[in-house]
Order: sequence, then structure tokens, then C-alpha cells
Amino acid sequence: MTRFPAEWEKQSAILIAWPHKSADFGHHLDAVEQTYSVIADTITQYQPLIIVCHDDIHQQHIQKLISNQGDINFIFAPVNDIWVRDTVFLSVAKAGVISHLNFLFNGWGEEYQHQHDNILNHKLLNVKPFKGKVHKDIDFILEGGSIDSDGIDTLLTTKQCLLSPNRNHGLTQAEIEQQLLESLGVKRIFWLDYESQGGDEADSHIDTLARFCSANTIAYTCCKDTNDLQYTSLKYMERQLQELRNHANEPYHLVPLPLPKPIYDEEGQQLPANYANFLIINHAVLVPSYGDDMDSIAVARLAECFPEHEIIAIPCMALVQQYGSLHCMAMQFPEGELNSLTEL
Repeated sequence: MTRFPAEWEKQSAILIAWPHKSADFGHHLDAVEQTYSVIADTITQYQPLIIVCHDDIHQQHIQKLISNQGDINFIFAPVNDIWVRDTVFLSVAKAGVISHLNFLFNGWGEEYQHQHDNILNHKLLNVKPFKGKVHKDIDFILEGGSIDSDGIDTLLTTKQCLLSPNRNHGLTQAEIEQQLLESLGVKRIFWLDYESQGGDEADSHIDTLARFCSANTIAYTCCKDTNDLQYTSLKYMERQLQELRNHANEPYHLVPLPLPKPIYDEEGQQLPANYANFLIINHAVLVPSYGDDMDSIAVARLAECFPEHEIIAIPCMALVQQYGSLHCMAMQFPEGELNSLTEL
């Protein structure tokens, strides 16, 4: 039976794509690279890291910025955006074999250029540690940040993203469900109804809203400020989460993650700063921080969710300027999938 592993399961590696001067960060690039350096140095304390970069010159530049280079494998490939959560393979397990699923990517509903991102996985298949691995191309648009797995048979997602007409136009909810059931081996899909308010260019990705922390625990973005633009939508989402039932037919243990104070870009657009976009790696959880009083509260609450992990706050003010954060920028691969990485 096919299974979509949970993120907290043992990993063989994390993949990121290093930002480049040709991308969208503009004059924020130096600050973003500082953040990436901290993230790279943190991940390599726990497990191998794969970095997608443009070429040899770009690799040499990156190597000057990072400290621990022993567990890093560089791959050359062009990308349109660095948000690999939505572009790189999803991994499923069946009969002890890990398979790469290559879904289509259309730039978050044709919002952005995506010619390089949509073929990135085929580039990866030509090089170690991906070469020769089992993979399958799937004629269906799906972004990794739009779904979250409990590691058993249940997905969390939002109607606003998966049912949006600018992705799989013409497919009904039932047809989309069937595609997910067949591809990922899930049996239950929890469809949250969340109308985004401000700063969200991905149509309500679940990884900014609600995340499984275990088969019985969900951490979710909450808002207590009635004047906040997101208050009504998040309150409605909270009520939906309260109605969900786990495999024992009991309510989930729900852990609210507060919102930081609103953060705006230079044009006055509110940015999607949140704490639900945390990244789980082997023995640690990386949590976005924004220099806000709520940072410590989010860290403490996620520490309760992951008692066997070290909780590490990572400054993400620079990342959120381009509408993403820790989870958006990385993709994990399950244990056993990339064993050859240790041989490089």
C-alpha cells in the first residue's frame, strides 16, 4: 500500500535552492543569503543538505558563506523561484521502496514564470543522488505546500488552493480527491475552507495555516485581534479544525500559534508572516522568527508538540519579503531514499 510519509519521520536529506541575483529578492539578496547561511549551517548539524545552484561560480560564492560543508551536495540547475516545497518531488513509500512523484507546477496558478521550475525534477534525475531512483510523472498540478500528511492516511489541505480554477481547471472536487487518493495513498482528506486576506500569493497553502505535528496533534495559525484582516477567516478555520476527528474518532489536540504583528513590504502590502511555516528536520524543528513578542510563544508551543526535538528560532524577516518562509524554501526526503548521498 502506498503511504505519504509525515515530515517528522527520519529523513535522508533536505534540499534547498540558493537564491541568485537574477531572481526576485533584489536589494534584499544580501539579507536573504545571510538567512540561508544560518539555515544551511543549522541543517548540516543534523543531516545532509542538497543545494541547487546555478553553476560553479555560484557554488563557490555559496561556499564562502557557509561554515559546515562536509554534508552538502551541490547540484547545478536553473530555477525561477527558490520555493522548492512547491516544485520538487513528493515522496511516497510502497513495499519498502521510496518513489519520487513529479507533479506539474504552473507558477501558483500562472501567476509567475515557471518554465525552469516545472522541469527541475527531470534535471535532478540526471545527477546524483537522484539518478536511477524510482520516479513517476503525474499529469496533475500540485504544490507540496498545499498539502500536509499525518504519515498514516490523512491529508490536510484547503479548498481555495486545490479547487482553484487556475490550477486543475475542469476537475471536480471528487476527481481531485481521487487523484490524491491514487497518487499519495491517502484515505481521508480534510478540506479546510479558508479565504486568505492579504499577502498570500499561493491561494491559502496549508503550510501557513495548519500542520500535523503527530497523528493526533495539529498546530494552527490563530488570531485574537478582532481588528486583524485575518481574524474572521482564521476563527472560521479554527472551528473547522475543532470538528475534525482522528483515527480514534476523537478531537485532535489543537495547538494555537499566534500571529506576529502585521509586517508590510515597501509598497505597503501585508506579508504572510506566520509560525505555521516551520520546518521539521532530524531531531530539530526550525521555527520562523520576526523580532516579535510572539516569537517566544510560538517556540514554546511547538516545543510542547515536539518534545524530542530541539526547537530553533530562525530570523525570517528577509525571507517573508518574497512571501515565503522556512517550510516553503525546503523539501525533505525520507530515510532510505537518497542513501547514495553519504557516498558523495
